Amino acid sequence: MTYLKVTENVYKEAAENPQIGLCCTTTPIWKLPELEIPTRMLEMNYGCGSTVHPRDLVNTPNILYVGVGGGMELLQFSYFSRKKGGVIGVDVVDEMLEASAKNFEEAEKQNSWFEKDFVDLRKGDALALPIEDASIDVAAQNCLFNIFKEEDLKKALQEMYRVLKPHGRLVLSDPICEQKMPENLKEDERLRALCLSGSLPLKDYLKMITDCGFGTVEVRAKRPYRILSPNHYDTQENIFIESVEICAIKDPMPSDGPCIFTGKTAIYYGNEDFFDDKKGHVLLQNQPLSVCDKTAQALKDLNHQEIHISDSTFFYDGGGCC
Repeated sequence: MTYLKVTENVYKEAAENPQIGLCCTTTPIWKLPELEIPTRMLEMNYGCGSTVHPRDLVNTPNILYVGVGGGMELLQFSYFSRKKGGVIGVDVVDEMLEASAKNFEEAEKQNSWFEKDFVDLRKGDALALPIEDASIDVAAQNCLFNIFKEEDLKKALQEMYRVLKPHGRLVLSDPICEQKMPENLKEDERLRALCLSGSLPLKDYLKMITDCGFGTVEVRAKRPYRILSPNHYDTQENIFIESVEICAIKDPMPSDGPCIFTGKTAIYYGNEDFFDDKKGHVLLQNQPLSVCDKTAQALKDLNHQEIHISDSTFFYDGGGCC
């Protein structure tokens, strides 16, 4: 697994000398009352989206973040947890752990509510997490799992599933690509370390998540991310990469398969006050209802003339049929 060693070297360098352009995202940085993010943390924001969603973070949860970067998202998670060791940060790169710890010292000076012992930094591997079974409410990673080849990605997802409590949430942000990635780019160890050439199609990524046992999956956002173009990379055509934000919930697996929300909506516009499919889904007249892809297909199969099913928007913010 030499690509993992290359990754360690890339992020050792990024810890010692912040690489502002290493990753970038169109997701704005959270602005919250009395939250000040040190400049060096911002410079070391090596993610492709955001994994911090306030509706996940109720009742002072125990939070795990894998791949600490400069600590920005750990600080944001601490804003909601605010207890000693409430946020655990795991990283395999010593220099990244050291840089993050220094950033927390500065964050403590800038934020009256923050104490650096809110964050428990641990040396550890995403493929063998130093975390007890079923001890975490919310686990997250941002632009890390994309470096793994498929067998290692499966292990990393299984590890996250193991440490989550029942109904716990795994929040992920990773690049995806619907085009076939050329083999020479897939095997380029540095490109993989930079979270580019390991990009999977969204359908394949979702299947790997649900194969681990997650019964509910939310696709919360999908955005343009990068172009691998022939003038910069060894490719014959432009390869379009997007970033995706996903929440996988450790719910029991339904007998008819997982509930995957990709932003589809059902609207009943008939003359009755509501439509009941007799399977637990009630559509009020002309009131949109978010539905998982499974329910959307079942409603489509009814061939009802007064039910509209939207296409996937790849934006989902909770609620809905399941």
